[in-house]
Amino acid sequence: MEVDAMDLGEYFDKTKGFGIFATADSDGKVNVAALSRPTIMEDGSAAFLMSSHLTHHNLQSNPHAAYYFVEHGESYGGKRLYLTKTGEDEDLQLIDRLRKTDTPYLQRNMTMSRSMSSSLR
Repeated sequence: MEVDAMDLGEYFDKTKGFGIFATADSDGKVNVAALSRPTIMEDGSAAFLMSSHLTHHNLQSNPHAAYYFVEHGESYGGKRLYLTKTGEDEDLQLIDRLRKTDTPYLQRNMTMSRSMSSSLR
């Protein structure tokens, strides 16, 4: 299903809920983690900010991931993004611009992984 990047960006900006990010390492060992909503970039890629923990580590050896955003409400609707990592950035000015909360600890320990969604449901 094709979804316009502007619609997806607006969806994540306005919809209340929480996100779960799933990765696996090169041996197939799975990890899931709560992760903030992505920023949809002008080129349509989804940018996720993350610290250098297991999720980030797994993306170094296996670029495939899934992100499930669960909407708050009675029905628990949401969006599933199936992702492939296309890049990573440690530019602190860019990371500061994309951060949605002010957490000083994260300023020192963040990287930005950029992914293109291969499909959306």
